[in-house]
Amino acid sequence: MDWGTELWDQFEVLERHTQWGLDLLDRYVKFVKERTEVEQAYAKQLRSLVKKYLPKRPAKDDPESKFSQQQSFVQILQEVNDFAGQRELVAENLSVRVCLELTKYSQEMKQERKMHFQEGRRAQQQLENGFKQLENSKRKFERDCREAEKAAQNAERLDQDINATKADVEKAKQQAHLRSHMAEESKNEYAAQLQRFNRDQAHFYFSQMPQIFDKLQDMDERRAIHLGAGYGLLSEAELEVVPIIAKCLEGMKVAAHAVDPKNDSQVLIELHKSGFARPGDVEFEDFSQPMNRAPSDSSLGTPSEGRPELRGPGRSRAKRWPFGKKNKPRPPPLSPLGGPVPLALPNGPPSPRSGRDPLTILSEISKSVKPRLASFRSLRGSRGTVVTEDFSHLPPEQQRKRLQQQLEERSRELQKEVDQREALKKMKDVYEKTPQMGDPASLEPQITETLGNIERLKLEVQKYEAWLAEAESRVLSNRGDSLSRHARPPDPPTSTPPDNSSSNSGSQDAKESSEEPPSEESQDTPIYTEFDEDFEEEATSPIGHCVAIYHFEGSSEGTISMAEGEDLSLMEEDKGDGWTRVRRKEGGEGYVPTSYLRVTLN
Repeated sequence: MDWGTELWDQFEVLERHTQWGLDLLDRYVKFVKERTEVEQAYAKQLRSLVKKYLPKRPAKDDPESKFSQQQSFVQILQEVNDFAGQRELVAENLSVRVCLELTKYSQEMKQERKMHFQEGRRAQQQLENGFKQLENSKRKFERDCREAEKAAQNAERLDQDINATKADVEKAKQQAHLRSHMAEESKNEYAAQLQRFNRDQAHFYFSQMPQIFDKLQDMDERRAIHLGAGYGLLSEAELEVVPIIAKCLEGMKVAAHAVDPKNDSQVLIELHKSGFARPGDVEFEDFSQPMNRAPSDSSLGTPSEGRPELRGPGRSRAKRWPFGKKNKPRPPPLSPLGGPVPLALPNGPPSPRSGRDPLTILSEISKSVKPRLASFRSLRGSRGTVVTEDFSHLPPEQQRKRLQQQLEERSRELQKEVDQREALKKMKDVYEKTPQMGDPASLEPQITETLGNIERLKLEVQKYEAWLAEAESRVLSNRGDSLSRHARPPDPPTSTPPDNSSSNSGSQDAKESSEEPPSEESQDTPIYTEFDEDFEEEATSPIGHCVAIYHFEGSSEGTISMAEGEDLSLMEEDKGDGWTRVRRKEGGEGYVPTSYLRVTLN
């Protein structure tokens, strides 16, 4: 079925239908163009969003980029950026393959439709002109027939009129004959014109217009085919990017599964581990007890004359301890700042000669130079820290890592310079063997510069290796101290505890040492022998009590066993060798490690 046969009389309907089809094509092109603008705006907004949330610093300078959470987030942003690229590709395909192609085709269809309808209108105009000519010939024939009939009637009337002359009768007959002849010619002309119109009309309705309608039908069907293809391109543009978009979504899924909390915790440790040892326990300072102690409670006392005595570092007479070995010379007591305790501060307490109590003097000294407790802020450092070449301003662990990085960089640079030197040597050999390729002397400056760089880099590598070895030893030392202090009980002192059996020999040695002449330093300090004698007489009285923090098995000579949490009497304080003499409630005295006790003085 075709339009020329079935719609031979629907010229205006076909004209409206073809115009509607072209309008629909233009509407679809406009829709796709706006869809393209939406896709482009969507892709642009996605890229802006990704740019907003991407890290501003390079990955090598951003410590947060080492966390799996941050890496997954960056990967998701990259996948979203790739997704935006696919939306841009969809917009480009729709713009080129749909908008441009259909717009061009629509213009061609409009020109073709215009040509077909112009041809149809010309055929209609020709048919109308033929019909007008037929009507004119028909009216002429009708008019001539009436005139001929009228002339015949007039001639017949004059022929019967007795009063009419012969000339009038002849004239009337000639006029009737003439009119009859004209009517006959009009009849023939009308018949010819009618035959011609019928032929033209048959050609118009059965040949000319059906051909035009068939051409319009073919044009409209081709337009519909192209429009349907345009509809298909809309989905094809999406299907082409579906695999890439699926990969983007799969990448997002992989990034989600790549989050590793354990690894992030380890990365945080690696990034911020300082390597410092944990601060030790803060010693208890008891200010509630009276400052004046019994002569047996301390090495400081008041002689019989009432004058205070401060035992100085140069004292010649040694103290006799009941359970002590031969007394070894002890270093002078150290202040919290690392130096010996001064006998008198420049702007502080006066010397013992002023008559003040020695314990008061020591209390003021300890308060004036009280050591600071390491806080988290002090361990972190301050913002105004001066950066040094060996990174000593950093914590030990971070210093080791930075030194390791610098060493690796210098090693790579050194290897690069060595390879360049080898290449220059080979090139020089080639120039020497083939002078036309180049002058060997022209390579000397580069070889010299390379050798200088190699020597410089070797020195830097050695320097960083030395710094790295020192930093690693410091890290291991701090790590061992921290673990030993907090993961298990402290190790007993490496020195041998004082032997009870050697007390007599120690006393004899002390007597011999007391007979030696005093040194020049000791002559400046008054010596009161009554203090030591009183102390020796009261040596068996406890000077405090203590509690065992850890269990200790006294297996060596001079030591005593104790259980964790056991209460003990303090008989002698630690003199710097790590051992403290205690007495058990069940009886028995001996030495235990000082670090295993919590001591409270009377």
